[in-house]
Amino acid sequence: MSQVCQVTGARPRTGNHVPHSQHRTKRWFRVNVHKKRYFVPAENRWVTLRVSARGQKVIDARGIDRVVKELRARGERI
Repeated sequence: MSQVCQVTGARPRTGNHVPHSQHRTKRWFRVNVHKKRYFVPAENRWVTLRVSARGQKVIDARGIDRVVKELRARGERI
């Protein structure tokens, strides 16, 4: 399954391991993504989203109704 947050769009990025010797090797910075169910009162149903930890904070701040509306405007299937 892809590691992409549906709310923020965060996805894995590449970077370097840099030890004390400064010998650089490639590595991945993975996103902290979880499957989470939210109840949407406007639609009177549960929706399951793949959200990162930051995405959960965005939902707490804006509200699930507004976030679902923004996702639908982007064409995201929920």
